[in-house]
Amino acid sequence: MDLSYTLEQDAFRAEIRSWLAANKPANPLVTLECREGYDQHVAWERQLASGNWGMVTWPEAYGGRGLDLIQWLIFEEEYWGSGAPLRANQNGIFLLGPTIMEYGTEEQKARFLTPMAAGEVIWAQAWSEPGAGSDMAAIKTTAYRDGDHYVINGQKTWSSRASFADWGFGLFRTEEGSQRHKGLSFVLFDLDTPGITRRPIRQLHGHPGFAELFFDDVRVPVENRLAGEGEGWKVAMATAGFERGLMLRSPGRFQATARRLVELFRKHEADAAPSAREAVAKAWMDTQAYAYNTYAVAAKIMAGGSIGAEASLNKIFWSELDRAMNRTAMQLLGAAAELRRFDDGSMNDWLEGYIFSLSGPIYAGSNEIQRNITAERLLGMPRVGAG
Repeated sequence: MDLSYTLEQDAFRAEIRSWLAANKPANPLVTLECREGYDQHVAWERQLASGNWGMVTWPEAYGGRGLDLIQWLIFEEEYWGSGAPLRANQNGIFLLGPTIMEYGTEEQKARFLTPMAAGEVIWAQAWSEPGAGSDMAAIKTTAYRDGDHYVINGQKTWSSRASFADWGFGLFRTEEGSQRHKGLSFVLFDLDTPGITRRPIRQLHGHPGFAELFFDDVRVPVENRLAGEGEGWKVAMATAGFERGLMLRSPGRFQATARRLVELFRKHEADAAPSAREAVAKAWMDTQAYAYNTYAVAAKIMAGGSIGAEASLNKIFWSELDRAMNRTAMQLLGAAAELRRFDDGSMNDWLEGYIFSLSGPIYAGSNEIQRNITAERLLGMPRVGAG
């Protein structure tokens, strides 16, 4: 594999680096998970779109630049390396957008993708239910046909960005009496539709990054369904592949964290435990390994290949890498780090990063489930519980 960049790729890197230097917010934004911070991040999404950076791999007709995956990885490296804000619309551009590209009609692509890339419509992911988390096949919320509409009744929980977002996407049971993976459909819905109640879920830091959604006779046009009725599981697995695979967690994100960790170690090296140097070095090597593997996967896809169950390995690796880096940072900061505030704000960033990293092995499909998938589909081991 040739790891050198072309002149065109180097020029692209210089372009995005220059644009970010001139346009990135001068001061950190308020957390995305409160109303004030959400509005600031949406404004940043629209600023990105003004430079045509909303989603660079999408066709120009849908607000993109028509670039390839290698250029996208370069963009992500520069984006995270610059310290630019979190993306408010990551559920849309990284998860739903590619799903619409694959399963949407031409009318749906024209309707949903351009506003998504422009930051005009922010999306929430609404899959989990009180009795259906990692086991999405246990979904019970119904969406039964009534003419050219579905009537939705039920509840979703841990819906990311749903406290403030404009639209949501989720799986609903559209065939009465169906069980497990059968009879599910993938439906998009306006979160301001009559009958939808949002109940924000406050996290440890007090901000509502998630919400419960209650559906009471909510009427949603059938034209908002992706793919055929009852084909929702297939569509959702494609979305999950994007979530666990290339899109949601690019290497640039973790490379930026690793650089910050090295800087933190240098500040605290004199007082650090002997194991800290090894942990920091391992974090650096693991982020580089993840980057090289992702470039290889991108090259495979660009050559006509695909990513299947390997996405589960990917998800296990990046979630445990993120947790390990943030745990090392907290150890370097010492036991009082959870109580102390530093003048430069760095403690708050590491503490919040650590708390969030604890959820990594759970969201996007728990790592226990991903290990089962890896064992069964990649290693050919017998299914758990099989006779």
